[in-house]
Amino acid sequence: MAENEELGRLSAHELRTLYESGQADPVEATRAALDRIDRFNPAVNAYCHIDHEGALDAARESAERWSRGEPLSPVDGIPCSIKDLAEVKGMPARAGSLTTSDEICDYDSPPADFMRQAGAVILGKTNTPEFGWKGVTDNRVFGATGNAWDASKTSGGSSGGAASAAALNMGVLHQGSDSGGSIRIPAGFTGVFGFKPTFGWTPQWPPSKSAMLASIGPLTRDPRDAALMLNQIGRYHPDDVYARGGQPEDWGADIEPSVAGLRIAYSRTLGFANVDPQIEKAVDQVAQRLEALGAEIVEVDPGIEEPIDIYRKIWFTGARVVWESCNEQQRELLDPGLAENAERAENWASTDLFQAMDGRVRLGAHMARFFQDYDLLLTPTLPLEAFAVNHQVPPDSGMHDWQEWANFSYPFNLTGQPGASVPCGFTDNGLPIGFQLVAERYQDVRIMSACRAYMDAHPPRYPEVPNESAEGGS
Repeated sequence: MAENEELGRLSAHELRTLYESGQADPVEATRAALDRIDRFNPAVNAYCHIDHEGALDAARESAERWSRGEPLSPVDGIPCSIKDLAEVKGMPARAGSLTTSDEICDYDSPPADFMRQAGAVILGKTNTPEFGWKGVTDNRVFGATGNAWDASKTSGGSSGGAASAAALNMGVLHQGSDSGGSIRIPAGFTGVFGFKPTFGWTPQWPPSKSAMLASIGPLTRDPRDAALMLNQIGRYHPDDVYARGGQPEDWGADIEPSVAGLRIAYSRTLGFANVDPQIEKAVDQVAQRLEALGAEIVEVDPGIEEPIDIYRKIWFTGARVVWESCNEQQRELLDPGLAENAERAENWASTDLFQAMDGRVRLGAHMARFFQDYDLLLTPTLPLEAFAVNHQVPPDSGMHDWQEWANFSYPFNLTGQPGASVPCGFTDNGLPIGFQLVAERYQDVRIMSACRAYMDAHPPRYPEVPNESAEGGS
């Protein structure tokens, strides 16, 4: 049998091969994942709940199925995590909020339900800001999640716990959610692969307070693993009124990855972002690499104005809904930033929200027309490197809200288009850089194929251990 230390480094498809051959089993892989959590989680605080006993019980059941040659799915016995905004039967769901309790859930949310049906081993819950309200991960219940490359820096958010867990392979498949960049932002800051599917293709329950913007998706070290996870969670579920059918049978796990013949628009700034020159240089190199792999690169901006006011009208109204659902005692317990967002929406009229919705529709129509001429859009994932933990914006930046530095992510929540963040190097401070690929709605497999082709040709490097100050590389 393989050693736990080595098993803890492997991908889902590598573990599956070992299970099939009998060289390893899910119990060993689960123990390896739990060992990594025990070793690394104290430094980064990625997990807020760990279910050692339940995970090992599930792993033993999976091992028995594999021994009979009857696995439930290709991810049977693969260690995974669920973000703490989603319910998991037998675990609490705090959502990073003092307004919630440690009451144990008696049902599974759609992503947990689908993964459990597939035989995956749920290790626990990953940390998130309160109700996922911001682009970094800290809260008053569990504290902050640090970056796996430098624990004094933010992991991003709101799926920051999932991202740091993925970077350190504390489990293999990690579920995140993305209403304004909450998968792609932490993927970019921590140097892992993160994918936001087309809106409505990955069901959720309970809904986000801005459910019209939110998508469930994976954070992994390997895009093929992400596709394996999407093959399970990317299916219709009746609990989600926004859920749509038509999902691909294979999200990209078994396709031949390629960018050959694709026409890719490359926009360094989307026409309005202020990008760190180091990041711009790294993504310029990505464009060159994609061209060398057979893509046609066209430097062009999509011709949109920064839609931050449209996004804020929707996002802050969602915060207001949270506020109004709380009693006076609970309101005192809310994160002050979340409370401030709610206060900013206090005097808005219903017409303000409907005007924002109209702006969203017009933005979506513009981008749909743009993608008539291009197969993909290439941008940086983020305009800046990870900054100090426990801050919503970089200290001394003059910024106030996370949306001011998430220029490349939230526009595509407004349009409902799929997007991925792919690691592509490091800054001089040793912090990861990511690039983003976006496609027209329902072209998710096209993105997955392109990401796999790039990462096969230019495999990233991952941290061996969480560090207070880590040096990167290219």
